[in-house]
Amino acid sequence: MPELLSYSTATPCLGLPMLFAGQAQKETTVNEALVTLDFLLPGAVEGITSIPPTDPEVGMAWIVGPDATGAFVGEVDRIGGWTQGGWRFVQPRQGMRLLDRTINAYRYYSDGWSLVAAPLLATGGSTVDIEARSCLAALLTALEEIGIISST
Repeated sequence: MPELLSYSTATPCLGLPMLFAGQAQKETTVNEALVTLDFLLPGAVEGITSIPPTDPEVGMAWIVGPDATGAFVGEVDRIGGWTQGGWRFVQPRQGMRLLDRTINAYRYYSDGWSLVAAPLLATGGSTVDIEARSCLAALLTALEEIGIISST
């Protein structure tokens, strides 16, 4: 006898709701998944906050910071997106990367949100190579400006 197929109720990466045969009001499940995708696909958040913004626009998202209050209680490190139906939260996956619009730099998730730190500028040595150091400083500045590294 063939083995029966068993499906999860949510997708493995983002936890989006799945449809089932014969399900009533399928549009609710599909719309819930689309709303979640809508605030995740841009790959950006407004910043990190522990206090839910008082007047967010639909589609805006934040990383929930420590000591969360209000609707953010119990959602630390999750991505909270404001929708027409209120707050929706998504658990980040290892390796997820989002642009933090507040600091214009990428944050990445690895058991918590982090920034890529800029390497230290060259100092010391018996021979000072001003041109090489100037070039490295310009390169680091450029990497910061496009959000690959952060000095914060």
